[in-house]
Amino acid sequence: MTMHKTITCLVGLAAFCLSAPAHAADPALNGRIEKLTRNTQWTQKAAVPLQFPTHHPQGMLKIGDAFFVSSVEITKPTIRFSEPKDGYDRDTGEGVGHLFKVDAEGKLLAGITLGEGSMYHPGGIDFDGKHIWVTVAEYRPNSQSIIYKVDPEALKATEVLRFKDHIGGIVHNTDDKSLHGVSWGSRRFYKWTLDGEGRVTNAGAAPEQLRVINPALYIDYQDCHYIGMSRMLCSGLNAYRATKDGPIFRLGGFEIVDLRDNRPVYQVPIELWSPSGLPMTQNPFWVEPTADGVRAHFIPDDDKSVLFIYEAAAK
Repeated sequence: MTMHKTITCLVGLAAFCLSAPAHAADPALNGRIEKLTRNTQWTQKAAVPLQFPTHHPQGMLKIGDAFFVSSVEITKPTIRFSEPKDGYDRDTGEGVGHLFKVDAEGKLLAGITLGEGSMYHPGGIDFDGKHIWVTVAEYRPNSQSIIYKVDPEALKATEVLRFKDHIGGIVHNTDDKSLHGVSWGSRRFYKWTLDGEGRVTNAGAAPEQLRVINPALYIDYQDCHYIGMSRMLCSGLNAYRATKDGPIFRLGGFEIVDLRDNRPVYQVPIELWSPSGLPMTQNPFWVEPTADGVRAHFIPDDDKSVLFIYEAAAK
């Protein structure tokens, strides 16, 4: 049976009025992203310091003029086992899951905590025009997760599903009424179907029955958003070494994934790095169309984070 639970808001409700109309999937992004190439020139438009402790940001979206950012606050790091125990390579650690609401100047407007016990790691998030979708998992692979939907105005969260794997990101396909999750490192895809009331119809299915292996390997997705046409846009990165003990080179990129067959239909590297050396796609992202291209938002760094905004023409 699906369990429902409301999470209490940490800040007064007066702060939650949306300053502009909400929007969700924008199919225009399909064509715009597919016109980006390795030669695309990106122009930085802003670098906005976030004026609060951001911890380890995970997912981001924009509703009206406000940004919503999921983040994990680690209070006790996980410790790796010398050998696997009960199928796990590390302990659970300890922490707190957050969903922040932030204005365009980087000020914290409001926030709620999400999760339960050892499940404190929020992942990538999505917005379907009505609810924000957030997963909160244990901070280790092959573990367990809770999927929430959050009212962005009241910042009240309702539990939708518990699942026996680490789900690190979630999108809502509003065209066929389904949810799609990516696992630790985005190596596995999952799909859950919804009925007319928004209830999960295959909640009792075992992970092995739903699991599909991701055929794309060059980046691990950090955050994904539904962009219409049964597609999601994902951002992520991977680390490479020229030799076993050589320096690490981190490369990030975007991928459009067709949710009908879980295969990438377009992949493009994003050759942008923060002053710290991290790829812009290290953590959360949000992309929206402009008159002649796209505007991309990135928060690559932890703790004292900066919201970087770039634009590029899609030619």
